[in-house]
Amino acid sequence: MSRLLEINHCRKNFGANEVLKDLSLSVEEGQVLSIIGPSGSGKSTLLRCATLLETMDGGDLMYLGSYAARDQDGKAVYAPPAQLQKIRNMFGLVFQNFNLFPHYSVLKNVMEAPMLVQKRKEAEVREEAEALLKQMGLSEKANAYPCELSGGQQQRVSIARALAMNPRILFFDEPTSALDPELTGEILRVIRKLAEKKMTMVIVTHEMAFARDVSDWVVFMNGGVIVEQGDPREVIDHPAQERTIQFLRRLQEK
Repeated sequence: MSRLLEINHCRKNFGANEVLKDLSLSVEEGQVLSIIGPSGSGKSTLLRCATLLETMDGGDLMYLGSYAARDQDGKAVYAPPAQLQKIRNMFGLVFQNFNLFPHYSVLKNVMEAPMLVQKRKEAEVREEAEALLKQMGLSEKANAYPCELSGGQQQRVSIARALAMNPRILFFDEPTSALDPELTGEILRVIRKLAEKKMTMVIVTHEMAFARDVSDWVVFMNGGVIVEQGDPREVIDHPAQERTIQFLRRLQEK
């Protein structure tokens, strides 16, 4: 297996607030990594740094051995724009709030980026987009608009949109946090099917049973550092660190 993503000694501050503190992790091709932890622990910031939506203050960021950012004298220096564009084509990102274009139909939402960014032919993109909507159980919604869909349907469209770019790795930032329990199950089933197909994924989630069942590796973050990581059944069922134990206990009490 090749190492798809590597982050070494990542640091990120917002003003005086040190959000990520010397954090390192890697993801192998075909692996599902779940990141768990309390609100404010830096999980979403880590995802935003990995997907170039935020710039790191220090550290290395690599995709398949190509540097997006390299640490030089304690400062993250980013690659030229052309190299960053190549790297952006390697990943897809699914947000918690869907981020669909409200004035585009479902089909156009899925087709837009492959045509605009990857300059692919419309007929080929349309065929792939229709196949993805079918895979998501949304064929009959191709001409609908986001406002006409349930939250679960909107999230499935955003997953189809991310997959339309043929990414090597998919990032999910709390993909079920805006959904009620019934719709949450709908999205988790979709992600589970992607895992069965060996799609490489990094998932920030508060769904512990799901993280335990679907992940190859779990990282518990708190206060901008990785407190504990390992096999999901070990970390979630038999945590070794006191902070992990307290976090999981509080979740069970909710």
